[in-house]
Amino acid sequence: KRSGTLWEGRYKASLVHAEEYLLACHRYIEMNPARANMVSHPREYAWSSYAANAEVKPNAILTPHELVVRLGTIDAQRWRAHAALFNTELDPEVIDAIRTATNQGWALGDDRFKEQVTAMTGIRVMPTLRGRKRKSVNASVEGEQVEFGF
Repeated sequence: KRSGTLWEGRYKASLVHAEEYLLACHRYIEMNPARANMVSHPREYAWSSYAANAEVKPNAILTPHELVVRLGTIDAQRWRAHAALFNTELDPEVIDAIRTATNQGWALGDDRFKEQVTAMTGIRVMPTLRGRKRKSVNASVEGEQVEFGF
Protein backbone atom coordinates (compact mmCIF):
# COMPACT_ATOMS: atom_id res chain seq x y z
CA LYS A 1 0.00 0.00 0.00
CA ARG A 2 2.80 2.41 -0.99
CA SER A 3 3.40 4.59 -3.97
CA GLY A 4 6.53 6.09 -5.45
CA THR A 5 10.09 5.62 -4.37
CA LEU A 6 11.38 4.84 -0.89
CA TRP A 7 12.58 8.46 -0.49
CA GLU A 8 9.45 10.13 -1.88
CA GLY A 9 8.53 13.12 0.26
CA ARG A 10 11.47 12.55 2.63
CA TYR A 11 14.41 14.33 1.05
CA LYS A 12 14.79 17.91 2.20
CA ALA A 13 17.67 20.22 1.39
CA SER A 14 18.64 23.74 2.23
CA LEU A 15 21.48 25.92 1.01
CA VAL A 16 23.61 26.75 4.07
CA HIS A 17 25.86 29.76 4.64
CA ALA A 18 28.79 27.65 5.79
CA GLU A 19 30.69 30.31 7.73
CA GLU A 20 27.66 31.08 9.85
CA TYR A 21 25.71 27.82 10.17
CA LEU A 22 27.70 24.76 9.05
CA LEU A 23 28.97 23.69 12.46
CA ALA A 24 25.54 24.34 13.97
CA CYS A 25 24.06 22.06 11.30
CA HIS A 26 26.64 19.38 12.17
CA ARG A 27 25.63 19.62 15.81
CA TYR A 28 21.92 19.61 14.97
CA ILE A 29 22.19 16.52 12.74
CA GLU A 30 24.52 14.60 15.03
CA MET A 31 22.31 15.34 18.06
CA ASN A 32 19.08 14.17 16.38
CA PRO A 33 19.33 10.58 17.70
CA ALA A 34 19.95 11.89 21.23
CA ARG A 35 17.05 14.37 20.97
CA ALA A 36 14.84 11.47 19.84
CA ASN A 37 15.98 9.47 22.93
CA MET A 38 17.42 6.74 20.71
CA VAL A 39 20.84 7.13 22.37
CA SER A 40 22.21 9.23 25.21
CA HIS A 41 25.12 10.63 23.14
CA PRO A 42 25.69 10.86 19.37
CA ARG A 43 28.81 8.64 19.63
CA GLU A 44 26.44 5.74 20.43
CA TYR A 45 24.49 6.05 17.18
CA ALA A 46 25.96 3.74 14.52
CA TRP A 47 25.05 5.99 11.58
CA SER A 48 26.35 9.24 13.05
CA SER A 49 29.39 11.05 11.69
CA TYR A 50 30.23 12.12 15.26
CA ALA A 51 32.86 9.39 15.75
CA ALA A 52 34.68 10.44 12.57
CA ASN A 53 34.50 14.16 13.38
CA ALA A 54 35.07 14.15 17.13
CA GLU A 55 36.86 10.93 18.03
CA VAL A 56 39.78 8.87 16.81
CA LYS A 57 37.60 6.79 14.49
CA PRO A 58 38.27 7.88 10.91
CA ASN A 59 35.71 6.87 8.32
CA ALA A 60 36.98 6.34 4.77
CA ILE A 61 33.67 7.42 3.19
CA LEU A 62 33.57 10.79 4.94
CA THR A 63 35.44 13.87 3.80
CA PRO A 64 35.44 16.58 6.46
CA HIS A 65 34.27 20.01 5.40
CA GLU A 66 36.93 22.72 5.21
CA LEU A 67 35.49 24.43 8.32
CA VAL A 68 35.75 21.19 10.29
CA VAL A 69 39.36 20.77 9.14
CA ARG A 70 40.12 24.32 10.29
CA LEU A 71 39.15 23.40 13.86
CA GLY A 72 42.69 22.11 14.38
CA THR A 73 46.04 21.80 12.66
CA ILE A 74 46.33 18.10 13.54
CA ASP A 75 43.63 15.44 13.79
CA ALA A 76 43.72 15.26 17.59
CA GLN A 77 43.18 19.04 17.91
CA ARG A 78 40.32 18.94 15.40
CA TRP A 79 38.64 16.00 17.15
CA ARG A 80 38.87 17.73 20.55
CA ALA A 81 37.53 21.00 19.14
CA HIS A 82 34.64 19.24 17.40
CA ALA A 83 33.79 17.27 20.55
CA ALA A 84 33.83 20.53 22.56
CA LEU A 85 31.05 21.88 20.33
CA PHE A 86 28.77 19.38 22.04
CA ASN A 87 29.47 20.66 25.56
CA THR A 88 26.66 23.20 25.24
CA GLU A 89 23.14 22.99 23.89
CA LEU A 90 22.30 24.55 20.55
CA ASP A 91 20.39 27.80 20.88
CA PRO A 92 16.64 27.08 20.40
CA GLU A 93 16.50 29.91 17.84
CA VAL A 94 19.21 28.21 15.77
CA ILE A 95 17.34 24.89 15.96
CA ASP A 96 14.18 26.67 14.80
CA ALA A 97 16.05 28.40 11.95
CA ILE A 98 17.51 25.08 10.77
CA ARG A 99 14.12 23.35 10.91
CA THR A 100 12.32 26.19 9.15
CA ALA A 101 14.92 26.44 6.38
CA THR A 102 14.84 22.68 5.86
CA ASN A 103 11.07 22.26 5.96
CA GLN A 104 10.33 25.31 3.83
CA GLY A 105 13.23 24.91 1.41
CA TRP A 106 14.72 28.31 2.32
CA ALA A 107 18.41 29.18 2.48
CA LEU A 108 19.97 29.16 5.94
CA GLY A 109 22.01 32.29 6.63
CA ASP A 110 21.69 35.99 7.24
CA ASP A 111 19.62 38.29 5.00
CA ARG A 112 22.68 39.44 3.04
CA PHE A 113 23.54 35.81 2.18
CA LYS A 114 19.94 35.12 1.11
CA GLU A 115 19.86 38.27 -1.04
CA GLN A 116 23.13 37.24 -2.71
CA VAL A 117 21.77 33.77 -3.47
CA THR A 118 18.56 35.24 -4.88
CA ALA A 119 20.54 37.69 -7.04
CA MET A 120 22.82 34.92 -8.34
CA THR A 121 20.10 32.35 -9.03
CA GLY A 122 16.97 34.38 -9.61
CA ILE A 123 15.24 32.04 -7.15
CA ARG A 124 13.60 33.34 -3.98
CA VAL A 125 15.27 31.61 -1.03
CA MET A 126 13.55 33.38 1.86
CA PRO A 127 9.95 34.18 2.72
CA THR A 128 8.43 37.45 1.64
CA LEU A 129 6.70 39.81 4.02
CA ARG A 130 3.16 38.75 4.80
CA GLY A 131 0.18 40.83 3.84
CA ARG A 132 -0.58 43.30 1.09
CA LYS A 133 1.80 45.88 -0.21
CA ARG A 134 1.48 49.13 1.74
CA LYS A 135 -0.49 51.91 0.12
CA SER A 136 1.03 55.33 0.05
CA VAL A 137 -0.54 58.72 -0.30
CA ASN A 138 1.36 61.72 -1.58
CA ALA A 139 0.49 65.10 -0.13
CA SER A 140 1.87 68.56 -0.31
CA VAL A 141 2.78 70.26 2.94
CA GLU A 142 3.96 73.85 2.60
CA GLY A 143 5.11 73.22 -0.96
CA GLU A 144 7.02 69.98 -0.19
CA GLN A 145 5.97 66.54 -1.37
CA VAL A 146 5.40 64.15 1.55
CA GLU A 147 4.63 60.43 1.23
CA PHE A 148 2.56 58.68 3.87
CA GLY A 149 2.60 54.89 4.06
CA PHE A 150 -0.34 53.14 5.66
